[in-house]
Amino acid sequence: MEARLRRELQALGFRHRIVAAPNPAAARILANAYDGLAVADCEALAQALGAMPIERLGLAPEQATALSRMGVRSFQQLRELPRPSLARRFDGSLLKHLDTLLGERPLGLAFYQPPDRFDLRIELNFDVQSHQALLFPLRRLTADLAAFLCGRDSGVQRFALHLEHAEGADTLIPVGLLSAERDPAMLFELARGRLEQIQVPAPVRNLRLVAEDLPLFVPQHSELFDERPQQNLPWEQLRERLRARLGDDAVQGLGHRADHRPERSWQAQTDSRPCPATPGLRRPGWLFTEPQVLGEGSVRILMGPERIESGWWDGADVRRDYYLIETAAGQQGWAYRQVGEPGPLLLQGWFA
Repeated sequence: MEARLRRELQALGFRHRIVAAPNPAAARILANAYDGLAVADCEALAQALGAMPIERLGLAPEQATALSRMGVRSFQQLRELPRPSLARRFDGSLLKHLDTLLGERPLGLAFYQPPDRFDLRIELNFDVQSHQALLFPLRRLTADLAAFLCGRDSGVQRFALHLEHAEGADTLIPVGLLSAERDPAMLFELARGRLEQIQVPAPVRNLRLVAEDLPLFVPQHSELFDERPQQNLPWEQLRERLRARLGDDAVQGLGHRADHRPERSWQAQTDSRPCPATPGLRRPGWLFTEPQVLGEGSVRILMGPERIESGWWDGADVRRDYYLIETAAGQQGWAYRQVGEPGPLLLQGWFA
């Protein structure tokens, strides 16, 4: 576990020391002098703390100065002083702190509350104007964002890249997603696609990533034994990658429109939410561009008629009787006949 922690901290760019102790206060103090130390019990803890200088025990500055003037140089020497004498010379916080370090007094820590926004800047060592040179810090920023999102069980739906220049305003690159995500590779690809679409107007001094829209993350459900080849992308990632490369309006889905006429009851939309079904009514998933004539003897009517009259206000008035039909091959379709007009049924779509 220690090796893993070190790898991840180094990947995040943090200088660090790792110490394990029976209580967090002692671990923090020991980390001022040790790295890789593991203290298993209270007896070993007292020995490890014994050599710690007074200045590194986390005491108030005036307390450390007073003890130093008394000739006390280490934690062990401080422990050997009579407690009544310390209680007379110092306020109660000194003895409380000593007891906390030794694990004789419980330490109540406040729960960590992650911030409601992510804001991280990477200062570059030199001015950069090429997209390629910005990819390494960009990958670092998106990886940090993904780790932040996992820590607060959130996803991100919108974030912004700021290219900070030595002079002039920042170049702002907005990145939007149709649904909340937190996969680091996906976030990097989306940000990279947006970055490569712009012309960097001036050398970049710092790269900054800001995310404030952090909704609850709902992971996609997948099969335990997913037979999809590993090189194939899930649809959600492919969709976002296409939008980043081609533009927000390049990938569209179907949306519902409040119109009873089948050919006008749908519309293209960029929203990823599924189109709601019409309650209580069966409608085909595949509509023809132009209706097709059906031979009367080749189909049988399963249900109908259902009359649709609409469109008088826009000049495209329709008056039709619709039927659910089935062909000799077992296909189910949606066909209609104009009200009051004889003739064959016109097939307008198939049911799945």
